[in-house]
Amino acid sequence: MQRTLAPGTIEIATRVLPIRAQGVTVRRDGRCVLDNIDIELGDSASTTVILGCNGAGKSLLVRVLAGLLTADTGTVSWANTLANRVRAAKIGLVFQRPVLLRRTAAANIEFALKISGTPKDKRTLRARDILEEAGISYLAQTQARELSGGEQQRLAVARALACDPDIFFLDEPASNLDPASTAALEKMLRHVKARGIPLVLITHDLGQARRLADEVIFMHRGRICERTLAAEFFREPKSPQATAFLAGEIVI
Repeated sequence: MQRTLAPGTIEIATRVLPIRAQGVTVRRDGRCVLDNIDIELGDSASTTVILGCNGAGKSLLVRVLAGLLTADTGTVSWANTLANRVRAAKIGLVFQRPVLLRRTAAANIEFALKISGTPKDKRTLRARDILEEAGISYLAQTQARELSGGEQQRLAVARALACDPDIFFLDEPASNLDPASTAALEKMLRHVKARGIPLVLITHDLGQARRLADEVIFMHRGRICERTLAAEFFREPKSPQATAFLAGEIVI
């Protein structure tokens, strides 16, 4: 799907898709926590859910792909050139606990617009539009750190969206939310996907994975065991580790 920049936005960073890892390995304390990973993401506006037990390497993989961590061996490329922080603004990131600025919700959005190159005279109006799109315009003048957990996560997504990212990485964004807040967040993520932005979501919630995933990547002990269309994965996973995981068994 072809995308256009948000009104009033100036493109100051080169695109990053596709994001590709080749032979990526990461070691911690002599232990291999990512083991020779080869993967490519962002070729379509789909939702990729990464599943696996704790310690499988899911969060670490996302951080390496997003340029937050450097692999010990192997390469990560963005749009067929080596990853670099200059283009990092084109990658949306939302974590389990959002890091918000000590200012209002609107000011958080305006700061992101400033970073993305939006002219000063257009930021206030654009921030208002983004908050309205996120369904939290009534919170515009509320201090961001006084918002509920669900409101903070929606603000974090809206702030990332203000930078017109090529792709969204989300690491357990709903793990601390109540059902109503989770539903509101998922609705917002569907809207992001409808804009043509690929989503990569880490979750332990199999219900959420079933609701949102177009495809599933299953990881175990730092390796990708399988990458399968979601319907096929939940019906008949290919790896014994994924089969055990879906059955609620302890995967060693």
